[in-house]
Amino acid sequence: MLSYSSYILTAVAALLVTCHGLRKYSETSGLPGAPGRGGLEGQSRLPGLLEPSGSLIRPPGRSRLSWLQALDFNGIIRKAGKKIFASNGKQVDFASALQSCEEAGGTLATPTNEEENKAILDIVKQHNRYAYLGIKVGETPGQFKGINGTPLNYTKWHRNEPNGKGTEKCVEMYTDGSWNDRKCNLNRLTICEF
Repeated sequence: MLSYSSYILTAVAALLVTCHGLRKYSETSGLPGAPGRGGLEGQSRLPGLLEPSGSLIRPPGRSRLSWLQALDFNGIIRKAGKKIFASNGKQVDFASALQSCEEAGGTLATPTNEEENKAILDIVKQHNRYAYLGIKVGETPGQFKGINGTPLNYTKWHRNEPNGKGTEKCVEMYTDGSWNDRKCNLNRLTICEF
């Protein structure tokens, strides 16, 4: 039989081990569980990512591997309309950011409305870093287009922007959600859209 001191020591050791384990694994989240008896509902998930059986739904034309890689962006995912925005937290030049997104089965984030701009801004604020957008200067200096060549129907330029007069061919998002034309060789946060 344990003495009272031994019992207290064992209880404290068990508590410390449990707390250490919770701290160690608290950043890793699994699938949300069913509500417990009389408990609160579990965390919500992004609609359309999982079948009711729990298996992953992947968009047509994307390999399972590329879709899983896309979702492995440190859990920093936002949804707006039919788009999902995700960041791997890395800061690289424009070409590397675009390549990283394409390898994951997406492209650089290109907001087409205020809702999408706000979703991207959430990620920018979380990292407190400017991010490249999937927008580049077109054939005419000062005229910007999506990286797929489509004209922009939505913009959120910072006051007095764009002002690069053709020398700043890429676009970054500031931490207030406004846009700035910028040179493409600077390191900015990578945010992809799927």
